[in-house]
Amino acid sequence: MHSTPRKLDLVFFGAGAFGVPTLARLHQTHTLRAIITQPDRPAGRGGKLTPTPIAEWAAVNAPSLPILKPENVNEPATLAQVRGFSADAWIIIAFGQKLSQPLLADRFAINLHGSILPRWRGAAPVNWAILAGDPIAGNSVITLAERMDAGLVLGTSSRVVTPDLTAGELHDLLSADGPALVAQVLADHAAGTLRPQMQDETRVTKARKLSRADGWIDFKKTATECRNWVHGLTPWPGVKVSIAHQELKVLRVHASEFNHAAQPGTLLDPATGRIACGNSTTLDLVEVQPAGKKSMPWSAFANGRTLTADMVVHSAPDAPPPAKPAEKAGA
Repeated sequence: MHSTPRKLDLVFFGAGAFGVPTLARLHQTHTLRAIITQPDRPAGRGGKLTPTPIAEWAAVNAPSLPILKPENVNEPATLAQVRGFSADAWIIIAFGQKLSQPLLADRFAINLHGSILPRWRGAAPVNWAILAGDPIAGNSVITLAERMDAGLVLGTSSRVVTPDLTAGELHDLLSADGPALVAQVLADHAAGTLRPQMQDETRVTKARKLSRADGWIDFKKTATECRNWVHGLTPWPGVKVSIAHQELKVLRVHASEFNHAAQPGTLLDPATGRIACGNSTTLDLVEVQPAGKKSMPWSAFANGRTLTADMVVHSAPDAPPPAKPAEKAGA
C-alpha cells in the first residue's frame, strides 16, 4: 500500500494560464499560504486593467488566500513579505519575473517548465517544439538557477506530438500534465527520495521569444516545414497569407507529397486550398481566419469566391526572416 503523501505548506508564484491546473490541484491537496502573481495589465481594445489567469482563478476559488501582485518581487519590502509566509516549498510556473538569490536563500523552490530540458530553454518552449518538428514534447520540474532554465532536473513528463497539434493545443495538454508531475516531485521531496540530475549543456537549445514579425511562411520550404511553422505559431502570433487580395490568418494545415512542377506559393487546387511547396510537396489549407472575421474551414472561405488554380498565395515578412528553429546555446 502507498502511504498518503504528507500535506505541505506552499507558496505559489505564477501568472500565465499554464500554471492554473497545477495551482488548482495544489489547492486541493496541500495548504497554500499565498499566491504571488503579476500586476493587472491593460488588455483588449479598451485597455481595461485585467488580472492574470492565476489571479482570476484565485479570486473565484480561493478568495481568502493572500495574493500579492508586485511589480518587482525582489524589492526589499515585498521580499520580506514573501519570505514571511510559512512554507515547505515554493512552486514557480510561468511567473514572468526572475527570483533573486536573496529571495530564494534557503528555500526549496521548484519550477515547472514546458519542455524536456535541456531542450528549449527560454520563453516559448511549447511553440519551438512544434516549429522544430519535435516528435516528443513534455515538462520538466527543475530547481532555480542563476541562468534561465538551467537548474537541476527533478522530474519530467512526455507526450507524443502529432502532426495536427497546434502550439495552443500542445500548451493545454502539457499544462494538464503538470499537476501529476509537480505532485510526484513534492511527494519525493517530502519523503527525501529526490534524485536531482544535472542538465547536459551540450544538448541545450534556446526557445527565443516570438513576435508578430515571425508570422509569415516561406513556401519554398517543404510542406512539413511549412506545416510546423503554421501550427507552431497558432494561435499567436499566427501566420498570415494573402489570396486574391484577401488577407487570411492560416490556423491549421495538412502536409502531403504531390508531384508538381509549380512555383512554390502557387494555388494548385482552389477546392482544397492546395498550395505548392518546395521539393514537390503540397500544403492544404484546412482552417483559416479572414481579417476581422471568425475562423472557418477553407471550404467555407472558398465558397462563392473566384479562385483559380494559377493564383499565387503571398506571404512576406515585416522584418528579417525568422531564425532557424533550433539554436545551439552560445551560437
